[in-house]
Amino acid sequence: MTVLKMTWRPQYRSSKFRHVFGKPATKESCFDGVPITRSVQDNHFCAVNPRFLAVITECAGGGAFLVLSIHHTGKVDPHHPKVSGHRGNVLDIKWNPFNDYCIASCSEDTTVKVWEIPPHGVFKNLTVPWKELQGHSRRVGLIEWHPTANNVLFSTAYDYQVMIWNLDCPDQVIKNPVRTISHHTDVVLSMSFNTDGSLLATTCKDKRIRLMEPRTGNLLQDANCKTHKAHKVLILGNLKMLLTTGSSRWNARQMALWDQENLSVPLLQEDVDGVSGLLFPFYDPDTSMLYIAGKGDGNIRYYEITQEKPFVHYLTEYRSLMPQKGMGVMPKRGLDVSSCEVFRFYKLVTIKSLIEPLSMIVPRRSESYQEDIYPMTAGNKPAMSADEWLSGINKDPVLMSLKPGSRVEESYPELSMGKGLGSSLDTRRSQSRPGLLQLSYIQDQLGIKSDKEDSSHTESEDNRSWTLVSNGQDPALCSPPKTENELRMKFHKQQEEIRRLRELLNQRDVRIKQLELEIKNIRNSQPQSSL
Repeated sequence: MTVLKMTWRPQYRSSKFRHVFGKPATKESCFDGVPITRSVQDNHFCAVNPRFLAVITECAGGGAFLVLSIHHTGKVDPHHPKVSGHRGNVLDIKWNPFNDYCIASCSEDTTVKVWEIPPHGVFKNLTVPWKELQGHSRRVGLIEWHPTANNVLFSTAYDYQVMIWNLDCPDQVIKNPVRTISHHTDVVLSMSFNTDGSLLATTCKDKRIRLMEPRTGNLLQDANCKTHKAHKVLILGNLKMLLTTGSSRWNARQMALWDQENLSVPLLQEDVDGVSGLLFPFYDPDTSMLYIAGKGDGNIRYYEITQEKPFVHYLTEYRSLMPQKGMGVMPKRGLDVSSCEVFRFYKLVTIKSLIEPLSMIVPRRSESYQEDIYPMTAGNKPAMSADEWLSGINKDPVLMSLKPGSRVEESYPELSMGKGLGSSLDTRRSQSRPGLLQLSYIQDQLGIKSDKEDSSHTESEDNRSWTLVSNGQDPALCSPPKTENELRMKFHKQQEEIRRLRELLNQRDVRIKQLELEIKNIRNSQPQSSL
């Protein structure tokens, strides 16, 4: 007699991100009354970091963009100061990944400008940039920062050139890029780097996908798919795959997956829908999740990427009645890990002059830190300098943990820029602020603290005081402040440290309550077990 064993296999694929859902912010947590640009450029028009939100605005007499504090939600003052140093419309903006107070912008006036944002925000129109890059002959449509090297910026314009800039140059106006890439025969539509920045992928209006070495400009792959017109391209981390979004032969919105070693034939082609409008792809290498947002509609589809067939696994879709014109993405170090947030968008809703934060959340019952959905991620510390990268060195990004209390220190303008025009302007701006009336009291407190540090002679006490005052920064920066600007920066730094300590205390309280409940349950179960 033979016994047949029946095996049951689920019809769906098991995934911890299957039930990820989108949670839009409340009206009080949105940015209302923002004059969003009416430009038809296919860019995001928005850039976000853990401190500031920047958005390109509609204005007359040149180009400008707003820089708002990430916590300054609600109604935006229509007369809020702007960054308005361009003579033409601003087409793209990007924050420096290693400095939360440095942002680059490109414009129709053929220039790229890098701005130094004051730590307390913009309280007066900024018209003088930290650096001005002059090299393109036509309007500059796209800029990207190098993912691991400090102060390396890429720009591409309607002159079909991709230029590489080294911002460590002492000149305020830089007219000569360190390298110019001239492989394209039409306008470059998008650029994407791999994890260590050793590869650059581009899509062009000539319907070709190019993969090249950005440092040397050598062309590695050149592909042209007749059935897929690519608009946007992403290198999917270290998966050795490329993803493009575009349109099919019949003008249906489509995405395609490519092997990085062979771009002759796509690994996968999938029609998304038949709606007109661009598709913006966003990839999270930590969770291997792909988000595709449609320009002009309110839908955001998300998928999970694997290295085995069928490669792309559809999860679900977020739907909204408010169409988005562009999207900003918060870096991973700015997410709320206590609510299991794995991604955050900032939707530009032009019809309502609204910027709406949208959080992608993994539903979990426990309120403790979930290590399985927050692996080590790229932080805000550069892996190398610009000169090291230009000399031929490749390094992986410096990783950080998102666990509360173990974050990488915040970056400040002095670390990469030095003191220039921005510092003197900030000092003049701060003199009219009523919030700085108690600076003398704060200075006295800092003087008391520095006296305590001088009285400590042991090495362990020095290390403890360095950790508390500098928050992980260079000990040379821990000397008592000499100027009002330095004093203000130390004050803001201490406020941020106090906020983090309060979060840690709240988490400890929650953990203590959980342990007390567990002890109570064990005590209640002991008499029953003895019986």
